[in-house]
Order: sequence, then structure tokens, then C-alpha cells
Amino acid sequence: MGYHLAGYRVLGVDLDPQTRYPFEFVQGDAVEFITRHGHLFDLVSGSPPCQRYTRCQKIRGREHPDLIGPTREAMRATGRPYVIENVEEARGELLEPVMLCGAAFGLRTYRHRLFETGGGLRLEQPEHPGHTARVAKMGRPVGEGEFMHVVGNFSNVPLARSPEVMGMHWATRDGLREAIPPAYTELIGRQALLALSERSLAATG
Repeated sequence: MGYHLAGYRVLGVDLDPQTRYPFEFVQGDAVEFITRHGHLFDLVSGSPPCQRYTRCQKIRGREHPDLIGPTREAMRATGRPYVIENVEEARGELLEPVMLCGAAFGLRTYRHRLFETGGGLRLEQPEHPGHTARVAKMGRPVGEGEFMHVVGNFSNVPLARSPEVMGMHWATRDGLREAIPPAYTELIGRQALLALSERSLAATG
């Protein structure tokens, strides 16, 4: 949604069906799709599954494949600007990532996420406001002035969907848990448009 708001025509790819996805969608292996078709797009952006890196999965002792490396390899091969998003625990796997926080966008969630950029795209790190608001504990109602932690069995799905938290009116509870606020990708998309415009001018200049 953020890329759409920034002015892009969006095509989504996922291994699982996404019946609530609001744009064009192809069901399939994303890395394979990027390898075959990524060069046809102006910008390639992906969020490899984060389960390998999250503290919850490590506590449970579950093993998950590393998909950041294969995703980066496929994206670089396209020759296009690219973006890889993941959780803070994946910092060691990402190259010079920038961290985005909901508070920087005026949202009632901190929702830290890392973004690696490449292919000629460099994301500027926005100012990171201090965390002064208290975060409501998982499963408990969000009180006045509190920020929302949209993970696990969180309460008040309508609030999580609202523009003041995630800004995703179409999403289910499961979708919200896995998502990032569109405000993040709208910022990235607008910065990428500037880079694409400069590249186009250089090519014709």
C-alpha cells in the first residue's frame, strides 16, 4: 500500500494465497519470480520470512531457512534498485540497514523494522524520536496515551487497523501481525522515485 500511495503500480508475490491483498497478485515462489521477471520492474522490494530471526522462534527451538541471502542475490541480478525488509534481530544478515520506527511517522506503535537498499538506491535514516509512550502489554486493552504492540494475541483489531496505528483497514489479525505500516514503504517509495528520476536523467543526459 505504501508504494501505491507513493505512485507505483504494485504487483505482489507470495507462496501462499492472499485473498485480502488489495493489488495485483501472483501466487508463487517470490525469489524464483524475481529471478525470472524482476528486471521488468522499476523497483523490487521484498520481506523474506522473519521467523528465522525472531526471539520467539529461537525460544521454541524451531529451525527456519535463511532467505535473506537468496533474496538479495536474486534482486541484485535484476540490475534494479531493491529493498529488503526484516526484523531487528536480522541486523547481522542485512547490509547497512536503516531502521524505521512508527513514532517517526506519528503512529501509535513503535514497530521497528530494518531496510537494506541496493542497486543504486540509498535510504536516508529519518530522525528516531525517543520512546516516551508506554506500550500496552500483549492481550490487554490499549489505554489512553499508550502505544500498541501488534504481535501475538493482541486485543482491539479495529484499532490496529486504524490510520493512527497500522493504517491497514483491509488486514486480518494474522495479516497485521506480519505487516509493516504502509507509511514506511511510502517514504521508501518516494525516495526511490527520486533515485529513479536521477538515473533516467543521467541515461538521457
